[in-house]
Amino acid sequence: VPKSTVASIILKWKTFGTTRTLPRAGRLAKLSCRGRRALVREVKNPKITVAELQRCSREMGESCRKSTITAALQQSGLYGRVARRKPLLSARHMKARMDSKILWSDETKIELSGLNSKR
Repeated sequence: VPKSTVASIILKWKTFGTTRTLPRAGRLAKLSCRGRRALVREVKNPKITVAELQRCSREMGESCRKSTITAALQQSGLYGRVARRKPLLSARHMKARMDSKILWSDETKIELSGLNSKR
């Protein structure tokens, strides 16, 4: 046994009168590291919902709330996003786009010193 371990046990005995593990500050984590990693693996499917993730965690034996699952995923760097809705182009839109397309232009920009784009 290392010398530092013996010294820390003696110090704990002198301070608290016991060598048992004392209660820690703060609440213990509801999800284990293993459960968190399993949730991150499940999220590879982008269409999975939090309710389905909750069912998966219950099957693993770690039942927790939806907010706990969301917080765990956010700590892992995964955030919920909703794609912007974009309307489909109609035939009229496509025709107007083709009409406005420039097929040939004789304008040329020549820069003698440096790049204007970097200023």
